[in-house]
Formats: sequence, C-alpha cells, structure tokens
Amino acid sequence: MKSLTGQEIRRAFKQFFAERGHMVLPSFPLVPKDDPTLLWINAGMAPLKPYFDGREIPEVPRIVDAQKCIRTNDIEEVGHTARHQTFFEMLGNFSFGDYFKLEAITWAWEFLTQVLELDPERISVTIHEDDDEAFEVWHHRVGLPASRIYRGKEDNFWEIGEGPCGPCSEIFYDRGEAYGCGSPDCKPGCDCDRFLEIWNLVFTQFNKNADGSYSPLPKKNIDTGSGLERLASILQDVPNNFETDLFRPIINRAAELSGRPYGRSAEDDVHLKIIADHVRTVTFAIGDGVLPSNEGRGYVIRRLLRRAVRSGRKLGVERPFLYELVAVVDRIMGDDYPEVREKRSLIERVVRTEEERFLQTLAAGEELLNRTIEEVKARGETVLSGEAAFRLYDTYGFPIDLTVEIAREKGIAVDREGFERELEEQRARAREARQVAEGMQSQRGALETFTEPSRFVGYDELTVDATIIGLFQDGDRVDGLAIGEEGQVILDVTPFYAESGGQVGDRGEIVGANGKAEVLDVQKAPHGQHVMRVRVVDGSLLQGDSVRAHVDEDFRRDIVKNHTATHLLHKALRDVLGTHVAQAGSLVEPERLRFDFSHFGPLTDEELAEVERRVNDEIWRDHAVHIREMDLDEAKAMGAMALFGEKYGQRVRVVQAGESIELCGGCHVPRTSVIGQFLITSETGIASGTRRIEAVTGRYAYRVAREREERLRQVADALKTNVSTVVERAQRVVQEMRELERELESAKARLAHARVDELVANVETVAGVPVIRAALSDLDMDGLRQLVDEIKARVDSVVVVLGSAHRGKVQFVAYVSKDWQSRGLHAGEIVKQVAAVTGGGGGGRPDLAQAGGRDAAKLAEAIQKVGEILEQVAGNRAH
Repeated sequence: MKSLTGQEIRRAFKQFFAERGHMVLPSFPLVPKDDPTLLWINAGMAPLKPYFDGREIPEVPRIVDAQKCIRTNDIEEVGHTARHQTFFEMLGNFSFGDYFKLEAITWAWEFLTQVLELDPERISVTIHEDDDEAFEVWHHRVGLPASRIYRGKEDNFWEIGEGPCGPCSEIFYDRGEAYGCGSPDCKPGCDCDRFLEIWNLVFTQFNKNADGSYSPLPKKNIDTGSGLERLASILQDVPNNFETDLFRPIINRAAELSGRPYGRSAEDDVHLKIIADHVRTVTFAIGDGVLPSNEGRGYVIRRLLRRAVRSGRKLGVERPFLYELVAVVDRIMGDDYPEVREKRSLIERVVRTEEERFLQTLAAGEELLNRTIEEVKARGETVLSGEAAFRLYDTYGFPIDLTVEIAREKGIAVDREGFERELEEQRARAREARQVAEGMQSQRGALETFTEPSRFVGYDELTVDATIIGLFQDGDRVDGLAIGEEGQVILDVTPFYAESGGQVGDRGEIVGANGKAEVLDVQKAPHGQHVMRVRVVDGSLLQGDSVRAHVDEDFRRDIVKNHTATHLLHKALRDVLGTHVAQAGSLVEPERLRFDFSHFGPLTDEELAEVERRVNDEIWRDHAVHIREMDLDEAKAMGAMALFGEKYGQRVRVVQAGESIELCGGCHVPRTSVIGQFLITSETGIASGTRRIEAVTGRYAYRVAREREERLRQVADALKTNVSTVVERAQRVVQEMRELERELESAKARLAHARVDELVANVETVAGVPVIRAALSDLDMDGLRQLVDEIKARVDSVVVVLGSAHRGKVQFVAYVSKDWQSRGLHAGEIVKQVAAVTGGGGGGRPDLAQAGGRDAAKLAEAIQKVGEILEQVAGNRAH
C-alpha cells in the first residue's frame, strides 16, 4: 500500500481516468446553479444533474472530477466520530451513455489495487440482490471471491423519486480486527469502523415512472463517488479522517493557539476536530460567495463559525483566532482550489468580523440570560423554560450548553426536553420547507435525439437565408406548423442569439414562401443548436422550407448596449469595492440590465456615484470592443475574468472593452461610445452577501434622466422655487420644521408638567392602595414614561397606570413602588390585564411595564379595570 498525501490521491485519481478518455472538470461551486432543491452541492453527481436527466449533453460522455461538498444534517456528530464532516471531497468518474458496469468495476479495481496498491485481500463489495451482471464482473472478470461479494437490497439501489435510478455496488476496505466490534457477524455494512466504505458505483439503468414501475433507459449512465478523506485515512494509516494531512495541520495550529496539545485530552480533541472541520467548511463556502447571515446558506455558515468559536472558548481562547487558520487551509488546499488562495484575505476578514460579532453576542446573551434567570427567581421558580433557552439559542446564537452552565451556577435548572422539543419543531419546519421534489425528472424528447448541426452567425449578420431542418411541438417532431400555432424551429444557419450568460434570446421573424412566423424566444437545445420558439402569423412553416430569418435590430441594438455595460460595471465594482467582487448573475434585456455580485453590505451613495462615474468614463473614452477566440490558458494569462462555476471548453471567446477583459459568448457593441450613457436606478440586497444593481443605458437612460428631472421640477413647484435653488429651499424648509418640532416638544413638556401636578393632586385609594390612573390623549410611549418618571420623583408609595391613544395606537405604562411590590403587586401583571380590555397585551418587570392595545374606544374602560385588579389582589391577601 502506497503512502500518499491527500493532494497526491486527488491528482492520481484524475490522471488515471484522464488517461482513459475522461474530461477533467474543476470542482463546481458549493452553491448549486439553477437547482432550488439543494441548499448545497452535497454529492459529486449533484452539479451534473442536467447531464443525467437529459437537459444538457456533455461535451464528452466521460467526466472525472474532485467535487467539494457540504452536508450539514449531522453537525452535532462532528468531532465525536471518526468520519462525520461538514465539508468533504468526492472523487468521481461519470459516463453518460458510454461505458457501463464492466469498465466502471474493472477500472475501480485497477485504481485501488494497482495505483493505490491497496491489499486486494482486504477488499469486499456489496451488490444489489438481483444484479447478476455486477456479480459476473466482480467474480469472473476481476477475480474477487464470491465470499467477499455480498448481496443487498435497499442499500444497493439508488433512487430519488421519479427519474433515472439503478443498482449500485459499494466497495469496502477491511481495516482489521482492531477497528471492529468483535461480533462474529461483523461484515461490510456493520456500524463499526472495521469495514470502511471507500467507493460507491451507481449503475443508472432504469427510469422510475410516476406509477412506481421501472423501465430500462435507452442510455445507461455511470455515477461513482469515493470519499477522498477516507482513502487518505487508509493510505496514511491513521485511525480517522482527522488524523490525515487534510485536517491535522489545522488541528496542530489550533492546538498551538489554544495551548491545548492534541492527543492529551479526549474532550479537548473533540473541540480541536470541530474547529478544524468547521474552518475548512467556512473557508470554502465564503470562497464560493456565501457570507454569514440569519437565513439559508448564510445561517449554516454562521452556525458553524459560532460552534467553532464556542469550541475555542472551551479550549480557553477568548479572542478571535479562527481567521488565523484560513492560511493553513490555503496551504493544504490552495494549489488545487485556487479560489481559496485568491480570496484568502477576504475570507480572513469575513471570519474575523464574524468572530468579533459573536463574542459581542455572547456578552449580550449572557446579560440577557442573567436577567431571564432573575425573573425566574422572582417568580419563585427553579427551572428556565425550554422556550426561553431556545429563544436565546435561535435568536441570539447563544449555545444551549453555555445556558445550562450559567444557569447551574445560579441554582437554576434548564428544561432541556422543552429546548429539544422547540429545536425539533424548528428542524421539522426546515425539513418541510426543503422537501421540494428532488427527483431528476426525465425531460427527454425529440430535441434530445436531434443532432443535425445548426450554425450561429448572429455575431456578424442579423438577416440570413436559411433552411428549416427541424420543427417541434410539445416535445415531438412535426412536419409543419399552421397559422396560430406555436412551436420550435431549428435552422441550418441562424442569426438568432439563444438566451445565455444572462443575455435574453433574440426576437424577430422567419419568412418563407409558405408563411411567416414571429420569433418569440430562443433557447439552446441539448446538443447546442439555437432553437427558436415561434408563433405562425401567416400561412405555415414546413420542414425543408427555404426562409429568410431576420433579427429585430432595435431589440438587439438595445441589448448589446446593456451587455457591454455589464462588463464595464463589473470592472468598476472591482475597482471601487475590491477584487472580492464576483458576478453572481445577470440579466440583459433591451430596457435595462441587472447585475448581481458578491459584497458584504449596501454601497454608500459615494461608492455608487463613483461606480457610475467610472462606467460612463469608459463609455465616453470610446474604446473599441475587441472580440477574439483563443485557448483558455492564453485568455487566463491576459487576465480575462471567468464567471465562477461556468463550464468552459479549451477554446474561449474573449471580450475586451478598455480595461475590462472577460470570457463571454454574448453580443456586444463595436465601440463603448455606442452605449451613450449609463445610469444606476437601484442597488439592493437579494441574499446574504449578494447585492444587485439595476441600470439603464442609451435611450432608456435618457428617459430615466428626463423622468428624474420632471420629478425634481415638481418638487421645486411644491416648494415654490425653481430647480436651480430647490436644494437650498428644501434645506430651509427642513430647518424650519426642526424649529417647529422643538417648540412643540417644549410645549408638550410644559403641558406634561401641568399634567403631573393634576395627576399627583388626584391620588385615589383603592383597596388600601394609593393609585394614580388616567386615560390621556395624544401621548406616545415616551411621553407616558416621562410622566411616570416625574410621578416617581414626587410620590414615594404609589401604583401608577396611564394609558393613551396616539396616532391610532393604544399604549399603557404601569409602575409599582417597591413597598407595594413586596405586598404582591406586579406592574407586568397589572398592565397585561389592563391592555387585554382593548384587545392587546404586554408585560414586563415587577416595578415597570408597558403594553399595547387595539381598540381605542375601550381606553377609559381599561383604566377602570385597575380598580378591579387591586380589589382582587386585596381579596387574595385577605384569604
């Protein structure tokens, strides 16, 4: 058995299959593209779904990659077991309608036993109970003894709902009795660590139909997955994944920073493993554009960071330190995953900022927890409710074990069962929200088998003579489309651009001797042809017709202005905000452009103005837009920006406009001056760490500028001035309003003082309790509390309940002096009952509380309720 590093295993795997005709793909990003069913890429085949279900045809039918993955369903197990991780690498080789079981099995055996030199005597496999074909290959072609081929059922059949599915064969390596459970029945599939699953070969040969039946697929596929970390643990002869060179350097650095050596304490080791795993995950997720937030992927990253910070605290680290471990991840992984190296400074900054925020959160959470515990004690209780503990955990990110620890120190227990119940309810809600159908629905139709080539010439020509080579309707091939019908058309040569890279498809018309059709949209077929969606408006279109295809020139002209403008915008954003900015999506239409990009937070007005200025400056410099085809390596060497996650062939199209150089297959202006003008119309956040800019160019920019000028003129008219002096006039109006507000506040203060005199002079005695109660008008909560503060300063022993209707809202404040608190009166309980009369609620501390209501007509009735409450309390005291 060879001793190989993680990097050497990764590269050996790719090289082995590259030598057998596989195209080597880089890892796809962790964020799924166009797949709302997945939160993360969680398996090697996940980003290749379009190839499996027929939506796209791969450039070559054989693919190999090392895919980074995240799974978070067992976060709590990380650090406690040998192999639970949130981030892992899946090595995979795939075949789409090419080779099948014979090659998949024999190549897997060859790689394991000849390249990695694993002991053949230690390898066992499982197959589906009915898969005699796999048994034949394993036993007769590979030579594996029948005693080491185990037949199974559910664990050896892969399916996710309707769509492609099939049997699988799992490969196990026997690590020896020292890793086993000692049971005489121990075999592959046992829960112990002896038989380690290292590879799963999935033979996709059936389609599961809606009625639950299975039918053979016309094209069979191979989908395999081998966990890199597991292979590394075997080849490096270490007991678990965390001892491999993929983790150990991170653990060692964390141990150095904490002063807690690895291997000395089992409890410390758990926390060091948690830190190493979570830092790897967070590093790669941020590198792929995910930033911490309170929802979705961002929430997962925030949770992992906070768990790692908590583990650091358990190790005695009270300062930010995780960000220092990002450099170690870069050192281990950066050669094969350049996005980590390129974005290292950004990742470090994000991690450190999140650490600092969470340490502040912990301080705030401890303060809130302490107040909650005091309230529990004040009620004479000894248990903190599960709901309160979960609120601290869910809203403030305060760890439950820390809640338990602090509460225990103060003699209070925590309802862990109640907490777990709340947590499980939240998980159930999350599972329900995620249970979108994940089945890979078969979308095969006539277009999938249509391979006749169609040549796109629309970069240079907008009108061409062509021949109809394909007509389709509702997924079927047809001979013609009649007037009023919609369908799809493929021409032997076409000027119509198919929607791609954010640029919408062209519109126009197709005219022949037999009829005429409007082109409504253009998309790409599985084999890459441009497919026009049309509506026949005159006569008919027939297979083989000679036609003239004409693109709507105005439509295209406006689109190309916006498309080139997105390139200039991308460059300007990186220049103004930093190189961490990366395109996260775009939409290029005739009327506007939309550009999504990664960034921490909203742009300031100054930043937006500078971005807009830079784009317009590039437009007015009248740069020629150069478009060339070249090798991918040559394009990268000249600094061309590629869209992260996009698949590129060896030959790429490079678009250069001034200093902007990008890989792009879209349509562009010949010179930047053709764009005319660029105006940003909005900047918003659309997801955690993702911003969106919308903008207009050309005649639409002129239209927006005129609309803005007209609105400014209307403002000037309203202020009785002209456009040239509207700013000064608006500033004077604002100043005058502030002065009037100050005068109003002063008048309110004088009135409030007079009210205090009146209220203090009308102290009642109810059930032996001195009470000041009143229904007031037009006071907000601040005004009510100010009155209470003045009454407290002048009356030592009193109960105060004040209510007011202000701008449609009913509000109450209650106060109980200390002497009456000791006799059982509680401001929170009083105000809660009072507010209930008006259909509201509230509560608070024993001395001071506030509430709100809905029905202002019952305000006086609510204030009268105070007497009933005091009578009831007095009656209870008497009994």
